[in-house]
Amino acid sequence: MKTSLKSLAPVLALALLIAPAHARAPTDPMPVPLLTTVEQKLAEGPAGSRFGLLVTTLEGEILLSIAPDQRFIPASNTKMFTTAIGYAQLPLLQQAAKGTGVRLETGADGTIDVILHGRGDPFLSSAADCKANCLQTLADAVAARTRQVRSIIGDDRWFPDERWSPGMSWNNIVSRYGTGNSALTLDDNELVVKLAPGAVGAAPTIQTSGYYSIENRVTTVAGKEEAIEADRMPNSRVLRLTGTVGAEAAPLTLRYGIDDPAHYAAWRLAELLRARGVRVDGAVEVRHRPLTATDDPKVRKGAPVSLPAEPAMLAELPAPPLAENMVRINKESQNLHSELMLRRVARQSGSGSIADGQAAVRQLMTQAGVAEASYDFSDGSGMSSYNRISPRAAVGLLSWIARQPWSIAWRETLPIAGRDGTLQNRFKGTILAGKLFAKTGSLNASRALSGYLTTRSGRTLIFSVLANDMPDGTDSQATAAVDRALVAIAEAL
Repeated sequence: MKTSLKSLAPVLALALLIAPAHARAPTDPMPVPLLTTVEQKLAEGPAGSRFGLLVTTLEGEILLSIAPDQRFIPASNTKMFTTAIGYAQLPLLQQAAKGTGVRLETGADGTIDVILHGRGDPFLSSAADCKANCLQTLADAVAARTRQVRSIIGDDRWFPDERWSPGMSWNNIVSRYGTGNSALTLDDNELVVKLAPGAVGAAPTIQTSGYYSIENRVTTVAGKEEAIEADRMPNSRVLRLTGTVGAEAAPLTLRYGIDDPAHYAAWRLAELLRARGVRVDGAVEVRHRPLTATDDPKVRKGAPVSLPAEPAMLAELPAPPLAENMVRINKESQNLHSELMLRRVARQSGSGSIADGQAAVRQLMTQAGVAEASYDFSDGSGMSSYNRISPRAAVGLLSWIARQPWSIAWRETLPIAGRDGTLQNRFKGTILAGKLFAKTGSLNASRALSGYLTTRSGRTLIFSVLANDMPDGTDSQATAAVDRALVAIAEAL
């Protein structure tokens, strides 16, 4: 039976606010055998792995710790910090939020350009079945005003041009997880490729939008297995597919990253206008705002930020629902939306740069009482290999969140063990199924899990477990070791 978040919220709220009478008193020492058991569970992980763990009560009493101050690559645990500051500033952010807009710009020769303005909306869609935040709505507005235009221009100057964060591996750029970040975002900045097996020995058939040129070097083989690799140079629109697909395999839907989202959005708008009978004579162009030294608050030293002025729009879509977006960020671990959230926070206090976002996170962590030496972030999603946190930093943030008026709403954005999101298939059949609410993290040789859990006795605890340096191909073993350790903790306390 599927349990709704609304039905779980009162139970979680009660557990977080009321310590059961039969729980272990805060002064009771933690039995040494439990620490030994947890260490043994983690030791079952891949040889050479490095683990850090911290478990506390809601009041801050440390119950269990293993290397709590060592720093680890947190992967998508980074999203906890991004969404926390998003919730902390949610009223102001929502008030300042704007949807995508479109306007017409008439040149000296009388020709008309269509300017598509991005304002950080992560939900803009051009899907055939789109019902809200639809690019088609803006195309309709243009088609109702004019039947002939020159160029279609994608304008993403709402944020400076930082499509990838420092420390993002270049080989991830081709994937949907490493797609470019832009204030003008369409269809999650993903190119969809539908592939169906052909006869054995033949190439499969491919359907796509036409934005990329596809070099189809895939061969259909006997069986049901598929092993398809994608390769594309940065800023190239040539995607090469290689490998094999089984003749008995079901049709595949593949998704790949887009390097210049503003250009893709303008290209797609041009298609929609032509479909509405509007003649497009010119090219698809972009307007970016280059990153400068003054996008760094350390360089500005308190000086006011200069942002591009915005003219009136012919039409604009409603502002995106930011609270709804944070559910998707944490439940699905959506990288692009998390990056846009960090930049939205950054624009509230600065220019919309990553540096302004980093400054906002530092300010929040200082407010939460978390030592600056225990964390370091280069992005908002966790794709950067430069990011670092300690278990103590993660628990410190989670403890601070538990004391905020929006804490229950934020915790509802976390995946639930054995139920949904990135924890849907973990902890099933254990004591923690439905009783662990946590953010996952997964990157090369990095696994992370931090959040809240309810023990056998009914106690609600805060925890963070971080694993790094696993040998190649053993990440799943590290995840299993972490899960066994947490189950042992829940059963013992």
